[in-house]
Amino acid sequence: LLSFRRPLSVFPRHKMARFVGLDKLGKLFNYVRDNGGIRASLYKLYRMDEMKSGRLVGEDKYGNKYYEDPSQFYGRNRWTDLPPNRDGNRPHYSWMIDHSENVSGTKDAYMPYSTTRPKVEAWDPKKSLPK
Repeated sequence: LLSFRRPLSVFPRHKMARFVGLDKLGKLFNYVRDNGGIRASLYKLYRMDEMKSGRLVGEDKYGNKYYEDPSQFYGRNRWTDLPPNRDGNRPHYSWMIDHSENVSGTKDAYMPYSTTRPKVEAWDPKKSLPK
């Protein structure tokens, strides 16, 4: 009966750490490190109810940072960190043009071209003056 038992040194260390729960503690330290320390992690946890850790995939010209974590399940493995001056209510797609200033009321304002004849003749005050 004793010959069928394995000695304790045969078990790999990572299985013992997983059994005790030290792998969860290691993940917690990685999350805290990746989120900018204890204070920043608590702030992010307060604001978004979760802390994420992943690989930075890219950044666009608007300051959006795109992350990926393949250890998460599909649908939660990718996310975007928006800069402080933007939110998700103002999306920007590739087919949209960049923002341009509002030129209403200036000489550069858009004036549509009409192809129909005017129905009413405009009054010209200079023509109605007596000579």
